[in-house]
Amino acid sequence: MTTRAWTQTWAVTRVLRDRNAGLYLGGVVVSGFGSSAMWLVSGIWVKDLTGSDGLAALCVFALWAPTLIGPALGTLADRTRRRPLLVWTNLGLAALLLPLFMVDSPGTLWILFAVLLVYGAAGVVHDAAESALVATAVDKQLLGDFNGLRMTANEGMKLLAPLAGAGLYAAYGGARVALLDAVTFALAAGLYTLLRVHEPKPLTAPAGWRAQTAEGARYLWGHPTLRPLVLAGGTTMLFSGLNGALIYAVAEGLGHSPAYVGVLYVAQGVGSVAVGLAAGPLLRRLGERRFAGYGIALTAVAVTARALPYDAVVLASAAAVGVGLPCVLIAALTAVQRETPDALLGRTTATANTLLFAPTAVGLALGAGLVELVDHRALLAVLGLVRLVTVVPLLRTQPSRASASVTSDKSSSDANPA
Repeated sequence: MTTRAWTQTWAVTRVLRDRNAGLYLGGVVVSGFGSSAMWLVSGIWVKDLTGSDGLAALCVFALWAPTLIGPALGTLADRTRRRPLLVWTNLGLAALLLPLFMVDSPGTLWILFAVLLVYGAAGVVHDAAESALVATAVDKQLLGDFNGLRMTANEGMKLLAPLAGAGLYAAYGGARVALLDAVTFALAAGLYTLLRVHEPKPLTAPAGWRAQTAEGARYLWGHPTLRPLVLAGGTTMLFSGLNGALIYAVAEGLGHSPAYVGVLYVAQGVGSVAVGLAAGPLLRRLGERRFAGYGIALTAVAVTARALPYDAVVLASAAAVGVGLPCVLIAALTAVQRETPDALLGRTTATANTLLFAPTAVGLALGAGLVELVDHRALLAVLGLVRLVTVVPLLRTQPSRASASVTSDKSSSDANPA
């Protein structure tokens, strides 16, 4: 075994031996399985009941929409203890899914859309509370490794759960998939109750909800390390949305049916699983800025190569995108957890998530319009070159010696909605 492979294995083992980190990852795997299955099946369910592609697409919109008010929702994670909030959010989501047993006709679809909208909002609160609690419950030296493994767990579930969800839907219908998702949330809540973490009661802030929300945004925008990482991540996800809108044109250009897109997403997922395992050691070696910058550069080259009309190149490109795309997300999240005071961490994380992921929806909309007007190969070449430009601030502006020391000591699918 090489030195690099040994270091990577050692880092993974350290995370898994940490009791809180192991429980967290267990919760991510369990709830992520149900969520990935439900997110896919909701669109299929609407399509079967209505025959409308537009209404099926609204399922994705309902899940994404609450991200736009993420900073306000994330403030809740700073106003209460986070472990109980995680437990009750998971139990609430489990109960929320049960009314879906009444969805059996186009006239009852409003129930599904209402559930998905609340589901998305609860997910924003859950992510903010989880990220904030991880920063205190998990050893600071393991944060980068933990976030990488969390990415691996999420991507692994995206590879397995949609197939299981589609099979369960075909055999028993959408309500049974909702029940599966509810059970996974209940199991995740049980795992979170086992966490050992001391949380003092948050101090009552004299400012109102709006002022507290703005405080997190001001902190993020004014921080010299966090701002460039989050902006680079948001730009990357904007381009990811644009690329995602072109993927069906890529499949058609290769002479394949739309189903071939599933093969490309599997290749991308494999790449994301791989980089998640290596993220901790790479963060320690490179620091957040260079790790993010190299990932963006790799993604830019891969997107440009996707314009070539060869199956092997496009498959390799999908895997390379899977490797490169998560780098800036892992780097930004780890930096937010490390650099933000605990009292601000919930709302700052939610603000960062909004800036990182909301541009994906904008990119999808822009890409859907552009692909009808411009040849997809020309678009891919331009997007790849423009994406390279966004790397410059990350690689040119290096952290200070003190910042680099902190990183060393403490650190650790294109627009696929599932």
